[in-house]
Amino acid sequence: MIPFALRLAASGGREALARLAMIAAAVALGVGLLLSTLASLGAVDRSNERQLWLNTGAASRTETAAVDPLWWWAHSDYHAGRQILQVDVAATGPTAPVPPGLDRLPAPGEYVVSPALAELLRATPATQLADRLPGRLAGTIGDDALASPDALIAVIGRTPAEISDAPGARAVTTVADALPPVCGSDCPGSGVRGDAMTLLLAVAAGAMIFPVAIFIGTATQLSAATREQRYAAMRLVGATPRQVSVISAVESSLAAVAGTALGFALFFALRPLVATVPFTGDRFFAADLTFTATQAVMVALGVPVAAAVAARLALRRLIISPLGVARRVTPRPPSAWRLAPLLAGLGELALFLGHRPATSGGQLAAYLPGFLLVMAGLVIAGPWLTMAAARAVARRTNRPATLIAVRRLADDPKAGFRSVSGLVLALFVVTATVSIIGAINANRGTLGGDEQTRTAVAVGGFPEEPPLADAVPDQLLADLRAVEGFRGLTVVHADTDESARDPADPVDFPPPGLVLCSDLARVPVAGHCSAGASVAAVWAHHFLSLRSNEDVEWPAAAISPEEVGGLPVQLLYVTTDGSTAAMEQTRTLLTTAYPRFQARTVDDWASDQQRTLAGWRQLANVVLLATLPIAGCGLAVSVVAGLSDRRRPFAMLRLAGAPLPMLRRVIGLESVLPLLAVAVISIGAAFAASAMFLRSQLRYDLVSPGATYYALVGLGLAASLGIIASTLPLLRRITGPDAARNG
Repeated sequence: MIPFALRLAASGGREALARLAMIAAAVALGVGLLLSTLASLGAVDRSNERQLWLNTGAASRTETAAVDPLWWWAHSDYHAGRQILQVDVAATGPTAPVPPGLDRLPAPGEYVVSPALAELLRATPATQLADRLPGRLAGTIGDDALASPDALIAVIGRTPAEISDAPGARAVTTVADALPPVCGSDCPGSGVRGDAMTLLLAVAAGAMIFPVAIFIGTATQLSAATREQRYAAMRLVGATPRQVSVISAVESSLAAVAGTALGFALFFALRPLVATVPFTGDRFFAADLTFTATQAVMVALGVPVAAAVAARLALRRLIISPLGVARRVTPRPPSAWRLAPLLAGLGELALFLGHRPATSGGQLAAYLPGFLLVMAGLVIAGPWLTMAAARAVARRTNRPATLIAVRRLADDPKAGFRSVSGLVLALFVVTATVSIIGAINANRGTLGGDEQTRTAVAVGGFPEEPPLADAVPDQLLADLRAVEGFRGLTVVHADTDESARDPADPVDFPPPGLVLCSDLARVPVAGHCSAGASVAAVWAHHFLSLRSNEDVEWPAAAISPEEVGGLPVQLLYVTTDGSTAAMEQTRTLLTTAYPRFQARTVDDWASDQQRTLAGWRQLANVVLLATLPIAGCGLAVSVVAGLSDRRRPFAMLRLAGAPLPMLRRVIGLESVLPLLAVAVISIGAAFAASAMFLRSQLRYDLVSPGATYYALVGLGLAASLGIIASTLPLLRRITGPDAARNG
């Protein structure tokens, strides 16, 4: 029977080949997306592995190798909001370990950089970046030591005396090849292991795979529906129901095998493009987008098997008799119990509104089941919600087209919901992600400062940290004032005698810094002195706020300006016109003068959080833009399947006088009503779940996700509706007088 089915599929004429091509195209798209998702998850792991060496200086690592120690000092710099990781190394002998990506350790006076940093150095004036790196460029770091093509890393050669007493410097005998047991600020290469990004990637993968699987199943059902008359003819000449099922499964498997092969080819063709999508905030190397042999075998074998099973299940509701095809009676309507999982998930999240778990493990156990239960509940409740929406519309309309459409949806809501169910997880994941990110952004001072604070560059520490220097060199002050775009400079002195401390402050509370009011007047963004004061007491944590302190009046300090001038320098705060050239030239001067301190801007303080949030936003956009069109394609295939399914009833309606535009409205309403109903319910559930999570975990209120989100959702839904509309012209061709004949 199988050879006969293969011969029948290959020689069935243009119509049969078109059906096979449609199934193969659906499978190819699904397999390509599935492989891209699996490869992206694998690329995160490979990216993490290649940056493990950056954790060599972690204090929790143990040393076992008997080689010459290597002094290691990892720290970071920034340029225009992009982080630059710097590793200063100093060998104590010829057997000192060499990091990956290097042929040898750079000698004192040399440095090697990543290709992206080398390009940035070439494109940027030396006064804005290169002057911070001592010595000469001696080569580039290999890709095997880089997490991304965009990684900005420099390895700088030093002598042991230059860095042995640097803060955080450590003598090591091995280079890290595993994540240290404890990671803090000394683990710059910790990657995205086990954090929210990894979890979000896994959830997003499920949200993308789900509509693809539905698309494949829907296309297979379309093929089965258009072959019913041929199967009836086979039964008339003696074929058994089992043989008909085998033929259907073989034809679907043939198309699925071809589509799977095309899907693999599509993945490899588009892999360079997929690598440019910054899922985690940075691009991937194209070579990292690979999957395991087990995954390849599972996809290559599993997809054709799934297509065959889908074809077999599609025929379960058909009775193929020698004289034609008889449909099963109207299925039982779904019951309201389907709402229980959705309500249970929202209820589970509501339980923690008043008492957030104390540990991260407890929080994961508290919130993750709730979100997963809500997502599963949306899928389970979908048919009942479709039926309820259809019945509600039916009670409020008397238009023929609307009545026909909603009555059919009310009779078989599972079929109506099946084609749009791919939207549920996609819209839920995207809406929840964007809502949570937007609320965090809004409640953390936008994480990027305001217009005034974004023009400042600061170097130095807080009161609990060592002073910057005993005094600021006159030459440095002159160079800073000579920068084109310079606006003002304030020197914050350490109150070593604690003369400005408030007696009411706790003993462990750090003393304020001291600022000359004449300096403070030149940087109004940092606040102002009280009338008549010559010295003000300022708190660095507020002085370096992401928000402007223009309205803050700092209290006067009972100390003379001359005495302040003799105190150690705690912080330098420089304001500019906000241009990149002025900001980076100022940073270069400060970094060169104080190499063991980090010159920072507001963008730098917010950079790590912003990069994480930007990665989440990018991932949310990818999920939205990928899944909504796929769900729309699945919906279009479902529309065509419905047309083929009911070509004879529609042909009879046309012969009875029903105008073609009315029939088109019927088809459109049958698709649009569940599509919009599911979108509204899914978005509403996501807003509710996000609001409860934000209130419980972060004590934040839900904020509007913004115009970009609504525009993306609107465009996605409009594209889906446009695809539906593109199928309607088929109605004229497939419901002609010939379709009304019996036989």
